[in-house]
Amino acid sequence: MAKDTLLNLRNEIIYCIYVRNHTPEGTFAALMPDLQRIKGLGADTIWFMPIHPIGETKRKGVEGSPYAIKDYRAVNPAYGTMDDFKALVFAIHDLGMKVMIDVVYNHTSPDSRLVEQHPQWFYRRPNGEMGNKVGEWYDIVDLDYTHPDLWDYQIETLKQWASLVDGFRCDVASLVPLEFWIRARKEVAEVKEGIVWLAESVHPSFLRMNRDRGNIGHSDGELYEAFDITYDYDVHDFQQAYFWGEISLKNYLEVLLFQDGIYPVNYVKLRFLENHDHPRIRAKIEDLVSLRNWTAFTYFQKGTLLLYGGQETGTAHLPDLFEKDPILWNHEEDLTPLLQRLQRFKRETAVRNGSYDLTAAIGSETVIGYYRLGNERLTGIFCLKGKDAKVGVDLPDGIYRNLLDEQEYKVREGVLETRGLPILFKSYGEALLTEV
Repeated sequence: MAKDTLLNLRNEIIYCIYVRNHTPEGTFAALMPDLQRIKGLGADTIWFMPIHPIGETKRKGVEGSPYAIKDYRAVNPAYGTMDDFKALVFAIHDLGMKVMIDVVYNHTSPDSRLVEQHPQWFYRRPNGEMGNKVGEWYDIVDLDYTHPDLWDYQIETLKQWASLVDGFRCDVASLVPLEFWIRARKEVAEVKEGIVWLAESVHPSFLRMNRDRGNIGHSDGELYEAFDITYDYDVHDFQQAYFWGEISLKNYLEVLLFQDGIYPVNYVKLRFLENHDHPRIRAKIEDLVSLRNWTAFTYFQKGTLLLYGGQETGTAHLPDLFEKDPILWNHEEDLTPLLQRLQRFKRETAVRNGSYDLTAAIGSETVIGYYRLGNERLTGIFCLKGKDAKVGVDLPDGIYRNLLDEQEYKVREGVLETRGLPILFKSYGEALLTEV
């Protein structure tokens, strides 16, 4: 774990924007009117997927992947000018939010500025041609970090951006040498303190595949030496297995608690239901009550919360990564009121510093979670299938008010009857927060 990582990251929410598809115009300027709304969702940081020019050689689709970058030190002219981006950053800062940009340092486009100027910095196949180690990524070529000059160039680029932004989300960070990230963090801190480092750590199967091929493949535990936050792909396969009925809820929660016990005490995970690489959660969960429970449970889990732009509408459509495909904002479901209440819960001190426990209710697909800090207790009850259930809870008998909808619930002889909706209670010691 990075020694100066702050636990208050567990209280924070990151909102991810894909500039091309967030608005019909797909520009920096067009985002300006939406900033206040995003702030209202509880966003602390806006993470922009890559904002740089996109390569043309072997481009996927008409518009191309934003992860096939042509120039790390410029902005995509389709989005606007550098001055446009600076104005957007200033506007975000004025609203009290931070800015994080995508850092794609494993590879570039085949026609990138670095290919043109420093072809020796790239991985070569046995036949001498540039290429990549993941075959389906045919629109990119891998960098070769055995060259010290490449390290200097990349870190200098990070320093330049650090004068403007507040954090870096590092794409497939597991495939770039750990020593590079450690040095980058140290040198960037000399330019600007407090930069937040988010690693896209990878699924264990992908990690093992790279190691088996003799490639670099760093685990989450290793990445925590340089990063503040890592993805929760280490448990993502278990979440999916539960979605599809391959394992029980008890099994899934046991994996989450196992994860909580294998990292340093100040570890921070990125918790999400969807991102640009995976289907929208609504494509998996049609029932809106179940969707609300899953959303609340994700907020409840220990770590930083990620919202992917458009998730708040409950849409099932994932914007195309390679084409112009604007989000349709007039969807029938608006999760905003729920997200606003959840973000207030996310700020609780117990969420940052408290002990954490998750159990599966007997006889139902319901999660019962607790945070405890001193005499304060936060209790979460999430009916993941959206069905009513009677569940045993570790709470004194009495009347409790749900922080998410102000409805009252009675605990009698340690049993509570849910109404299928997500529940959050706050109590102190043996005294209830609300007694009627």
